[in-house]
Amino acid sequence: MSSQTKYIFVTGGVSSSLGKGIIAASLAKLLQAQGYKTTIQKLDPYINVDPGTLNPYEHGECYVTNDGAETDLDLGHYERFLNVPTSQANNITTGRIYQNVIGKERQGKYLGKTVQVIPHITDEIKENIKFLESKAEYDIIITEIGGTVGDIESLPYVEALRQLKWEMGEDNLIVIHLTLIPYLSAAKELKTKPTQHSVKTLMESGVQADILVCRTEHELNDEIKEKLASFCNVNVDCVIESIDVNTIYDVPNHMHHEGLDKVALTKLKLNYNKPNLIAWNDFLNKYKNPKDSVNIALIGKYVELQDSYKSILESFIHAGAVNEVDVNIVPLHSEHITSANVQEKLESFNGILVAPGFGERGVEGKIEAIKYVRLNKIPFFGICYGMQMAVIEYARNVLNLVDANSTEVNPSTKNPVIDLMEDQKSITDKGGTMRLGSWKCNVKKETLCHSVYKSENIDERHRHRYELNNKYLNMLEDKGLVASGKNNDTNLVEVVEIKDHPWFLGVQFHPEYKSTVLSPHPLFVSFVNAAILNKNN
Repeated sequence: MSSQTKYIFVTGGVSSSLGKGIIAASLAKLLQAQGYKTTIQKLDPYINVDPGTLNPYEHGECYVTNDGAETDLDLGHYERFLNVPTSQANNITTGRIYQNVIGKERQGKYLGKTVQVIPHITDEIKENIKFLESKAEYDIIITEIGGTVGDIESLPYVEALRQLKWEMGEDNLIVIHLTLIPYLSAAKELKTKPTQHSVKTLMESGVQADILVCRTEHELNDEIKEKLASFCNVNVDCVIESIDVNTIYDVPNHMHHEGLDKVALTKLKLNYNKPNLIAWNDFLNKYKNPKDSVNIALIGKYVELQDSYKSILESFIHAGAVNEVDVNIVPLHSEHITSANVQEKLESFNGILVAPGFGERGVEGKIEAIKYVRLNKIPFFGICYGMQMAVIEYARNVLNLVDANSTEVNPSTKNPVIDLMEDQKSITDKGGTMRLGSWKCNVKKETLCHSVYKSENIDERHRHRYELNNKYLNMLEDKGLVASGKNNDTNLVEVVEIKDHPWFLGVQFHPEYKSTVLSPHPLFVSFVNAAILNKNN
């Protein structure tokens, strides 16, 4: 292994959404599978301090780490591929950089100097990039720069990259540029000009790409690769084809086949070994060769955009592979579910998941759906807001508290079975102030939850302000709702379930954040298994 930490930067050009995060995660997986201790970080150019206050329609899912950081959804990919937790240090935004610099200026740390983008902002970026190196002894740190080259907001990051490459030397830092080779159907040919312009734009900022990863819908022939190498100042073996594949989990194998890991290690003067991908490919084989299928409804309010529930969808892929079934997820907008149509909409499903969310929109549809699956013994999984809706439904229809609600939805409800946590009532700032990160939970024996985890003590990640109101707990439990998981320090209920039901579980935490390819989350595995049993009964 190397005595000095090596750096790989991943930049993007031509178009957004080319998959820098997947390429970074795939390369990290290949390096990890060769014995290199590897991590990934994301530099986000927006001025929000973190994605916690961003609308899911704007940014997709907000991912949460063990240490309570609200981060970009790409960190979910990093964890799912590497099976290693990330932290606050793995996601840096322009907002945080400027916040840090302004804080130092207010404290007088710049000794009266004029604070400027160069050197103060770029120095802060470099300091944050290298902070991971001080946290642990990594052999390789992969850094993804968000956005595309040429974006005004990305320029300070590219300048910081230029300085780092000059300071560290070419053997210690390389740049992978992800770009698009579009296919013009009218001309029936692939076009390299957008990539040439993208590399030129990067060079105008003083950065030469060492490796090109070319997203394409058609194979690149030798002539195109040689043209790109010649026009973009890279070796031919450093022009890597990234053709569309069936699943993101195919990308590590494809990148290995194309030699991305080999050329990267060669440029960093590190030894190349054949990566051990046996467990990874065992997962892929099960995922691609299911023996059965199940249909599961995902009921939420952001169902138009799949990135809003990215970790949940990926968790079902992991759990489906373990159970050797194809999990067909059908998104249903809760606003469109009513008491009149709930049977028609839900009767064909083998299981129902009510997703996390905020606000009052679509609440009544979720409650109707939960009532239907509770009465009809269909496996139910409620996550965060979904768990809270299950408590409200139970209070209304079993305890006959017809106006039971959450104070988030109706602040003046007479029966606030879900209420703002006590320590949240004095908080006015919205960003980064929820109950976040990993919290302990004590699980009752002889419950569904205990049979799934096979442990009395678990840790799960949270992101919420509201909780089950303990004033109603005895009433709920007397009528058959079991509080099977609690945080003993705060006395907050974390898990609820129903005894006389094949699989009915609501969790206040977010289990989807901890599911990875090599460690599928047991709750998702068990829920999918329950859906299979429901289908075959």
